[in-house]
Amino acid sequence: MTPSRSTLSTPTTADAPIVLTRRRINLIFSALIAGMLVSSLDQTIISTAMPTIVGDLGGISHMAWVTTAYLLASTLVMPIYGKFGDLWGRRNLFLIAIALFTLASIGAALSPNFTWFVVWRGVQGLGGGGMMILSQAIIADVVPARERGKYMGPLGAVFGLSAVAGPLLGGFLTDHASLGWEWCFWINVPVGVAALVIGWFALALPRKRNTEPLDYLGVIFLSATTTSLIFFTDFGGREGWTAWPTLALGAAFVVSAVVFVLVELRAAQPIIPMSLFRNSTFVVTTALGAAVGLGMFSAVAFLPTFLQMASGTSAANSGLLMLPMMGGLFLTVIGSGIATTKTGRYKIYPIAGVLIVAAAMIWMTSLSGRTSLWTVGTMLFVMGLGLGLIMQIVVLVAQNAVPASDLGAATATNNYFREVGATLGVAVFGTIFTSRLAENLSGALQANGEQAAAAGITSPDSLVPAAVQAAGDPLRAAIVDSYADALAPVFAYLLPAFVIALVLALLLKEIPLSDVAGMVARGEAVEDPELQKSHHHAEPPAVGTAPAAVPAQRDGDEEQAPALPG
Repeated sequence: MTPSRSTLSTPTTADAPIVLTRRRINLIFSALIAGMLVSSLDQTIISTAMPTIVGDLGGISHMAWVTTAYLLASTLVMPIYGKFGDLWGRRNLFLIAIALFTLASIGAALSPNFTWFVVWRGVQGLGGGGMMILSQAIIADVVPARERGKYMGPLGAVFGLSAVAGPLLGGFLTDHASLGWEWCFWINVPVGVAALVIGWFALALPRKRNTEPLDYLGVIFLSATTTSLIFFTDFGGREGWTAWPTLALGAAFVVSAVVFVLVELRAAQPIIPMSLFRNSTFVVTTALGAAVGLGMFSAVAFLPTFLQMASGTSAANSGLLMLPMMGGLFLTVIGSGIATTKTGRYKIYPIAGVLIVAAAMIWMTSLSGRTSLWTVGTMLFVMGLGLGLIMQIVVLVAQNAVPASDLGAATATNNYFREVGATLGVAVFGTIFTSRLAENLSGALQANGEQAAAAGITSPDSLVPAAVQAAGDPLRAAIVDSYADALAPVFAYLLPAFVIALVLALLLKEIPLSDVAGMVARGEAVEDPELQKSHHHAEPPAVGTAPAAVPAQRDGDEEQAPALPG
């Protein structure tokens, strides 16, 4: 098999290989946990505070852009972080991502209007995308695919902690006027600084040198492709698919995508190596992640808003109602991770996960303002069970299917297409939701004009949960029904994505999981002999994985290995 360009031009490390001991791996993992805590905590805090934030800043009719801006920005930088990490090493990039996210939190807290708030959410996405990609790639660098499943447990615990703490904090800060929603962002600052300090001292990874020219044209045309696609879907939903701005953006997407592919085929170090798409396992897992991402993010992006308005709960309670989903996800992420490590089998989990999530979507089409909170919680728990069987397994299989030299680029590309699906889903279905909502709310306010004026509700854009609850019936009931009628049908529109996902899951090939960590396969590290014993299994490494480097000669507690010959 002929190696890809990126494999041939793999940069050499600046230092001699390091020894991967259990202690070193645990220290690296602690830094990743800290970084992921920052990002996941922010998402759960913001989701519960969103209606109050957009109402206060006058942007309810454009609420979808708060989520879309973050997803778009994080999607744009994922392949860049992934490839640059392959070329230069991942430590400094990970620290930069944390710092960027923390600084953007300060900007969001100080936002004077809705436009600036959306801008700073986009900047947060530039940091959040890096933390997501680099953490996954670093785990693959230090832990073999066969052992990686059991590391999903601690990562699941981080998301579980965030799911509990985030809604409570977001609801508390939003519901207490003496603090305000701005503190949902100020609270990121000390957490981000702590993560930065932990990462600075604990993230011991090799540095690299790269002598090949960087793929600047690839970055430019990838950005143009992604941005034009998102704006195309947004304008299509708002202005109509035959409007001239929509058609112009569609043409810009097609042209930039074609140019991007041509640029990548000629680049010495392409941002997204086209050779990845000759790997059938990688293609199936990437397409599966995109289909699930489209449905998942679309379903959960507006649920807290629905729960606050349609169910009449406070910000704190609506956040707590999202906990069953995280609980279900936590259970199946841990369970599938342990089972995958023990058996080396994984295909059954995505298949089961897609079926479970699709069943939850069908159930959610019955949501209304009169649906009991227990029923909503059970729906979300079922959805979480399904998602936990899919998301981590898809990334694991994609990483296992490619050469170690392309580990970062493959991780980023897999996540990139999942986020493209998510961004498209939020843009398309968010547009459907918000346009239906604006129409419904306008009708409700006109029909109850005197009561709305007495309650101080003059426009749908300035609507906040507290004002809705204070208004009383029949206005409150009309607003509740407006939210229910706008959101519930969206779940039915998402079902075709899960039909496609099921077909892809059935096509997924089950190949042996590698016993070789990425850094070892690239000759940047050698495993401690005790660690090698724990990684010994009968199955051979996956096709395309480089052989492990020879073990280092250890001298006491020294963790620096002698350079490999040649």
